[in-house]
Amino acid sequence: MEYEQLKLDNQLCFRLYTASRLTISVYRPYLDPLGITYPQYLVLLVLWERDRQSVCEIAKRLMLDTNTVTPLLQRMEKAGLLKRTKGKTDTRQRIVSLTKKGIVLREQSKHIPECLSESIMEKMGSVEELAAMVPAIDKLIEGLKRNNINEHSC
Repeated sequence: MEYEQLKLDNQLCFRLYTASRLTISVYRPYLDPLGITYPQYLVLLVLWERDRQSVCEIAKRLMLDTNTVTPLLQRMEKAGLLKRTKGKTDTRQRIVSLTKKGIVLREQSKHIPECLSESIMEKMGSVEELAAMVPAIDKLIEGLKRNNINEHSC
């Protein structure tokens, strides 16, 4: 090929995209029985860490735009997982809180990280190998965030 740099196998972005897509598919057998999607699981993780957050805080934590998070929250509210209320000091602000159903899902989800670690270990080798990649991935994310022209702001 005349342009080596344009070979698919030479694209870091393709590897990251593929790893992301395959990782999400590994979650599906654990999330489907709970009736939630991977993006919904991420929102729940944020709210399980600290309930009652603004839409903006959730979006920042997930490194997404509020325009992306809002429809996701609306679907989750219709499913009875959370509720959105007006902020007390700023009524334009929406505060997101877990419902009883959302809180119960935490207990039902507590096995997921361990199950995924075991599944990944079977295929990859060791948790240590995977853990060793985390700092490099975090560094890549930070570098990409700094270069992102559309920084997520509220």
